[in-house]
Amino acid sequence: MPSDDPLSRERAHLAHSRAALRSMREDVQSLDIRDVTANWVNAEVLTRQIDERIKALADLSHTPLFFGRLDYLRAPGAEQAEGAEGERFYIGRRHVHDAGGDPMVIDWRAPVSQPFYRASKKTPMDIALRRRFGYTGGDLTAYEDEHLSDPAEAAATSKLLQREIERPRVGPMRDIVATIQPEQDEIVRSGLGGTVCVQGGPGTGKTAVGLHRVAYLLYAHRDRLARTGTLVIGPNASFLHYIEQVLPALGELEVKQATVADLVAHVEVRGTDEAATAVLKGDARMAEVLRRAVRAHVTPPTEQVVVVRGSRRWRVPEYELTAIVQELLDRDIRYGAAREALPQRIAHAVLVRMERSGEAPDDRVQDAVARNPAVKAAVKAIWPPVDPAKLVFRLLSDAGFLALHAAGVLTEDEQETIRWAKPVRSVKSVEWAAADAVLIDEATDLVQRTHSLGHVVLDEAQDLSPMQYRAVGRRCTTGSATVLGDLAQGTTPWATRSWEEALAHLGKSEAVVEELTAGFRVPTDVITYASRLLPHIAPGLAPVASVRENPGFFEVRRTAAETDATAEVVTACEELLAHEGSVGLIAADGRVPSLSEALTKAGLPHLAPGEETTAAARLTLVPASLAKGLEYDYVVLDEPQAVVDGEPDERTGLRRLYVTLTRAVSGLIVTHANALPPQLRD
Repeated sequence: MPSDDPLSRERAHLAHSRAALRSMREDVQSLDIRDVTANWVNAEVLTRQIDERIKALADLSHTPLFFGRLDYLRAPGAEQAEGAEGERFYIGRRHVHDAGGDPMVIDWRAPVSQPFYRASKKTPMDIALRRRFGYTGGDLTAYEDEHLSDPAEAAATSKLLQREIERPRVGPMRDIVATIQPEQDEIVRSGLGGTVCVQGGPGTGKTAVGLHRVAYLLYAHRDRLARTGTLVIGPNASFLHYIEQVLPALGELEVKQATVADLVAHVEVRGTDEAATAVLKGDARMAEVLRRAVRAHVTPPTEQVVVVRGSRRWRVPEYELTAIVQELLDRDIRYGAAREALPQRIAHAVLVRMERSGEAPDDRVQDAVARNPAVKAAVKAIWPPVDPAKLVFRLLSDAGFLALHAAGVLTEDEQETIRWAKPVRSVKSVEWAAADAVLIDEATDLVQRTHSLGHVVLDEAQDLSPMQYRAVGRRCTTGSATVLGDLAQGTTPWATRSWEEALAHLGKSEAVVEELTAGFRVPTDVITYASRLLPHIAPGLAPVASVRENPGFFEVRRTAAETDATAEVVTACEELLAHEGSVGLIAADGRVPSLSEALTKAGLPHLAPGEETTAAARLTLVPASLAKGLEYDYVVLDEPQAVVDGEPDERTGLRRLYVTLTRAVSGLIVTHANALPPQLRD
């Protein structure tokens, strides 16, 4: 191939860029910090920072270092000089510069990279040429040009873009940095100060958009977020494992991940609630019941406090103590903070009396008085410590205590619903349910303020209860959030009815709600079939419109009997495994054991959700309850009616079915012996 061939030149630039990245990494590895650290603490901190930098500069051999190129008509932000050519920038996952400091690859988050995602024929943004690159593994194998400033060139759909979207996937979720669309980029680059809620149907890329927004915010506000922290919250551990490689691929290593259950893990959850009980425990009214129960521990003073210091006695009368206590209650600060302030307030009253008598006490005297046994005894009697778990235990086990604090908030029937039917001897013997842990977290925050982060991403948010939203919201009271979800995929009995309601419970009523309706992942025929359920599960919600040119593979197979249905499932899996990419077999939770046995007998090794697929193990058996957020190149869906029947009510069951129908990227086979749900029939 001649040396002036464009593809050869681009490959050469890739090779030089990789060499420059290696040099950048080697420069960091060779740093000697022995003469620049004052002590071992500084040395430890600097060493950790250097190690993180080394990790961030790793060259992922099978991940393209750059995926696009922009040729500007003029230097960005400058006027075009006559006869002068604009600058050229390669757009990639991280910044790379040569030995002289000149950029060889520009970070996709930099302002100069924005036209790669936003420029169009109508609005070229001073771009003469946009070039996309195609890769096989880590090798650059193709390129595609778009002359945005040439009116004679017709606008066309990018073949490389379509190929990248449809590329078979094995392993965890990958980034979409090369395929971000203009409406997605607008969300990704929205500012740190505001909260964004993204309503997006299956395949619209809402999860990836949320993760890329975190990466962008860390780029634009790194110092601030390094101090305050970031957190990604997902629905379960399998989902978090699936998405965990996206941010490291973009060079971000410090973002923590958790489930809501992880956030509220004050007690071990070993029990379960009936749906009606869980809905009531998750109701926002429980916050008021808990607030009343916590404040009820404050007992008005009944006698004076006498502080003995040397030969003198200093008295604080009952009426003055009452005024101090009432003032703290009126301030409505955290129970624990008020309890810590009370001895200092009593001590201050004593110091005032000392000063009036001619003494000159200082702060050390006030602290000593606050620690006086008489003051400590008074504080314990007036403002005793509150154990959040013991408080919730008493509310759920003591009918009188619950009735006292739920009066006018919960009806008697509702109180009976949440109260434990069988007596429990102690806090240690309780089999706490998931909703109980959230109540304990609320009580914990009433006692002591929860630490707030700089930014929180909440995915699959539609499934949270009002009390769970409150638990997440107090983790970002001083920061912002990215809320991701799909109202049509709400599969809990307490799933939210509207984003306005959810955001109010989260404490982010001012959030901007954006809707993504362009489907990039789910094939046209599949999303059209699944959308038959929308009028029944989310009336008024716009269906996803697939932009895929490839309609994908879709088939519904009816069998005569249960045994034939199981055999058909195995056959379908074998057929799909003949294609490149991952295969997911999704079934109602109760059918998973028998299907696992059938796959084993057929010699088909299979994984559980959360286990990483490889070239040798590409089939995953997925319980319907864990399918949300996951995706596979090909999916076999077993017995749709069984998926519906596995839920406590039909609407939740149909929503679960909608989720399972929309996990496929390239093809879906639905197998059934029993009748399909009527909502899916022609």
